Amino acid sequence: METKKELSPEQQTELLSILKTRFEKNTHRHKDIDWNKIQIKLEANPAKLWSLHQMETTGGEPDVIAYNKTTEEYIFFDCAPESPKGRRSLCYDREALDSRKEFKPESNVIDVANNMGIELLTEEQYRQLQQLGNFDTKTSSWIKTPDRIRKLGGALFADFRYDTIFIYHNGASSYYAVRGFRGALKV
Repeated sequence: METKKELSPEQQTELLSILKTRFEKNTHRHKDIDWNKIQIKLEANPAKLWSLHQMETTGGEPDVIAYNKTTEEYIFFDCAPESPKGRRSLCYDREALDSRKEFKPESNVIDVANNMGIELLTEEQYRQLQQLGNFDTKTSSWIKTPDRIRKLGGALFADFRYDTIFIYHNGASSYYAVRGFRGALKV
């Protein structure tokens, strides 16, 4: 049975309050963007609000990081200082999960992101996020992996150490307690 991807009025009010407070505390992430316009768009898109709620409840601390004038979309990224706690210990995708013979993780990054209605950050987006602060200084985050790497069994992850963004590779079936994933959502 499919879960209804809509928040109750109380959940919606609470989430909008959290998002607005975070927006106002982090104006360096979104210069010249008006919260009222974002809120109007969010209220008109219950499924997107539901996805933001999923990002929030798994520890992502979503915030607006840009506005695309061409598509007229606000872009939210997970802006938690470390990889979201509620999305760690996951291998990369279903194929990687199915390939594990034992000690399987609970799920995989791609399925969880799809169920949440969000996209996994690309390398470019991860680098964009790091321009807004220092993220993943103690953790790491899976990032969207090019098909050519994934077909060979690998997957990419990133972190920030020694004042540098590092992009690494690992077997897609690996998982760690300090590696999760960050998502993006366009509204």
